[in-house]
Amino acid sequence: MNKPHILNDRAAILLKQLVASYIHDGQPVGSRQLAQDAGLDISSATIRNVMSGLEKNGLIVAPHTSSGRIPTEQGLRLFVDSLLEIQPIDTRLVSQLQQQLDPDKDMDDLVSEASQLVSEMTQMAGIVSVPKQDHAKLRHIEFLPLPEKRILAIMVTNEKDVHNKVLHLNREYSADELQHAANYLNQQFTGQDVDQIRESLLKDLDRTRQDVDNVMRTAVEVANKALSKDETSKPEFIVQGEKNLLRYNDNTDREQMQHLFEIFDRKQEILGLFDRCVHNEGVKIFIGHEAGFAGFGDCSVITAPYSVAGKPIGVLGVIGPARMNYDRVIPVVDMTARLLGNALNP
Repeated sequence: MNKPHILNDRAAILLKQLVASYIHDGQPVGSRQLAQDAGLDISSATIRNVMSGLEKNGLIVAPHTSSGRIPTEQGLRLFVDSLLEIQPIDTRLVSQLQQQLDPDKDMDDLVSEASQLVSEMTQMAGIVSVPKQDHAKLRHIEFLPLPEKRILAIMVTNEKDVHNKVLHLNREYSADELQHAANYLNQQFTGQDVDQIRESLLKDLDRTRQDVDNVMRTAVEVANKALSKDETSKPEFIVQGEKNLLRYNDNTDREQMQHLFEIFDRKQEILGLFDRCVHNEGVKIFIGHEAGFAGFGDCSVITAPYSVAGKPIGVLGVIGPARMNYDRVIPVVDMTARLLGNALNP
């Protein structure tokens, strides 16, 4: 235990026990119960004096007129930073995670699986940002003709991510036209960034409308549609296990829970938070209003970035009550993010 400077040994022990009791049952902790749980042979008067000091320092508060106290956001922050003892993650759980996050799966499946796994293991809402499209490099593209002026585009990016898209076009294209167009694109653009390919094609389309051969014209027209932002758009993050949060509703304001689900829908706040985390190494913990979400209240976010080839490309995390078991949740988030990155590495 790394005791903070503002606390003596006794105060640190009592604050740690108070937080542990509050995390366990969500109820205010009384002085007598705190002394028993902490195993300290001290008088009730001494306990009250220590509690008074913790309250003056803004670390605990009485939510009602009763004598019980709960930790404040500041108290939880001090506990997490200085008093928390992280529990090692079970090796069997690590093996299970490695099996579930199979490198042979494509990126979409892996990201979704990671969100589901971290939600199941923590019994909270698991959330993972999806790598932005500007990290996608074209590996291979094919086009198949469909009835009613439609084409099936099959695109492989980043070695193993497969995207199937049905394109609605202005005319019918023959199988030969599409094969020649795909051959041209694969020869010219394999290994290049998808966004850069799109920009290049737009320039080619403007520059060569009148004097280009049919193969290149078809390639430009069809690929521009296949690579358009609307066609390649993905969800910016995946949330799973939101219903887990309803288990804590007895101790969480109903209006606050509504705010939390609105945050999932609006997306901007979560994306902004993830932008703050993606280039920071290691686990980040945001307690209550530290997350910067209006109405977030008695909730916390724990995040960790995941990387491919040493470059951070996304963030994995959980959202849950501020009275979560940080000692157990932190290593789960950290390990899942690391294993997700490992599975995504080509």
